[in-house]
Amino acid sequence: MKPQTDASAQASVAADAIDWARIRADFPLLSRQVHGKPLIYLDSANTGQKPAPVIEATDAFYRQHNANVSRAVHTLGTEATEAYEAARNKLARFLNVRGNELVLCSGTTFAINLVAYSWALPRLRAGDVILVSRMEHHANIVPWQLVAERTGAVIKVAEVLADGSLDLPALYAAMTPQVKLLAIAHVSNVLGTTNPVREICRQARKHGITTLVDGSQAVPHRPVDIAAIGCDFYAFTGHKMCGPTGTGALWARREHLQAMPPFLGGGEMIKEVSFGGTVFNDAPHKFEAGTPNIAGFIGLGAAVDYLQSVGMQAIQARESTLLAHATEELLKVPGLRLFGTAADKAAVLSFVIDGAHSHDLATLLDLEGVAVRSGQHCAHPLLQFFGVAATCRASLAFYNTHEEIEQFIAALNKVRRLLV
Repeated sequence: MKPQTDASAQASVAADAIDWARIRADFPLLSRQVHGKPLIYLDSANTGQKPAPVIEATDAFYRQHNANVSRAVHTLGTEATEAYEAARNKLARFLNVRGNELVLCSGTTFAINLVAYSWALPRLRAGDVILVSRMEHHANIVPWQLVAERTGAVIKVAEVLADGSLDLPALYAAMTPQVKLLAIAHVSNVLGTTNPVREICRQARKHGITTLVDGSQAVPHRPVDIAAIGCDFYAFTGHKMCGPTGTGALWARREHLQAMPPFLGGGEMIKEVSFGGTVFNDAPHKFEAGTPNIAGFIGLGAAVDYLQSVGMQAIQARESTLLAHATEELLKVPGLRLFGTAADKAAVLSFVIDGAHSHDLATLLDLEGVAVRSGQHCAHPLLQFFGVAATCRASLAFYNTHEEIEQFIAALNKVRRLLV
């Protein structure tokens, strides 16, 4: 067990002082039943549940303020635009960046594709290298493959170790002059591994390598200071951080945003259009063509308010306590193999049980009211490394309870006896 730093000790004290039952009561869906049994939701790495203030903010927009943004001078249009831009600024403060560096989009997948097509595609040439890690989500692999096919660039892979941590010496050794881009997850969606992205980006800068960090699994669960990380691009998704689906953002250094051409063309991303040519809007708006998910981003702004009201350090400490409990209990289950045991990991537990197919486990757990994910978790290369076709994944959030962990383990032992 790693010794606690002063900051983590203070966060633990703060977490202990919070009435987590009251926090849980803010999430309406968590009170429902599934198959006649209380829902135990252990799939927050897939999508986070939504607290009442987020649902209410989205509902209030449609009931009281519904209008398009940046197109009307009437009252509703002004209200919608102000609320939408307020959400951008809330996100920026939350992540310690400037609002004019934050492109609002549908989520991490769109954000990474934006970098692929607007930054990488015009710049990369045959023989250039895109460096990614074995633990990446498909959203941080496939766009680079498409770019490589069109440019002649080459993708190289930084491997992981048996405990699910990144092989850092090998990664640093792979930072050759040919590497133009490093794309790396902040936190693995399968292993929970938390990569030391600040140090990784520092090493990359020494070699002149541009860096993109996939923050989908980090932003919902721990304090994230993008400025301190020192990357060039940071992508994240709103629905994993208690916000509505179809929301997220790309942060990019201002010089990149100014140099990158638009990814999509249409309304809002322009200043002037004639048949002789178009003058594009300033960044970030030149990357935000068309009508955005206005209500969704207003809801995401409410999610930021909610997370800050709980406290990101307290959330991280709470989830760390839940993870320790769940890990201890899971390792008592006969025949269970756990993937990802690196230090300082997030509350993600991927496992298999000898003699039981992961899909069968998940199906029978659902009949017990327990929601876990089974499959390859959009990380085929990682599961190939561990030699398994699929895993079950139980992912925790601050709204889970220790009682739910005990109930999950009891249900898992029950269905294991039916399958093995």
